Parts: sequence; C-alpha cells; structure tokens
Amino acid sequence: MRTLIVAAAVVAGALIALPAAAYDGTKCKAAGNCWEPKPGFPDKVAGSKYDPKHDPKELSKQSESIKQMEERNKKRVDAFKKTGKFEYDVAKISSN
Repeated sequence: MRTLIVAAAVVAGALIALPAAAYDGTKCKAAGNCWEPKPGFPDKVAGSKYDPKHDPKELSKQSESIKQMEERNKKRVDAFKKTGKFEYDVAKISSN
C-alpha cells in the first residue's frame, strides 16, 4: 500500500512537471535571444499601424512640470536660507 502511494505521488509529480518542459513556441536566434512578435503583429512597430505616434507637446509636458517644480524648490530653499523658516507655499514667500 505504501509503495502504491509513493508511485502515485511520483506519477502525479511527473504530470505536473511535464508542461514546464514543453516547447513554448519561440524560435531563438541565439542563446537567450528568443523574442518574437505575436502572430499577426509586425517585427518592427515603427511605421506600422501599431505605432503610437506620440504628440511631442504631450511628451514635453513632464519635462516642463519638472522645470517648474525645480524653480519652486529653488525659491523655497532661498527663502529658507534667508529666514531660517521653511515655507512650503511659494505664494506666501515674499519676493524681496
């Protein structure tokens, strides 16, 4: 009986591990270089119908907001150096 349980456990383990060793459908060009596009998608996205064609104005929004943040932080630090008191609200900092 004990041998039967061990044999059943070994068979169950083998059945569970079998899919892990299965071929995944990729064709590797070199060792570790196994990327390939999904069926129906082009090899290169640029210029295809899947190209997102980002608007430069939208892409520059983050860099503009970072510049504005750095200016506010500079005003806060300058005011702290002058007064010794940190003021978060830039509108409350006097321009003197």
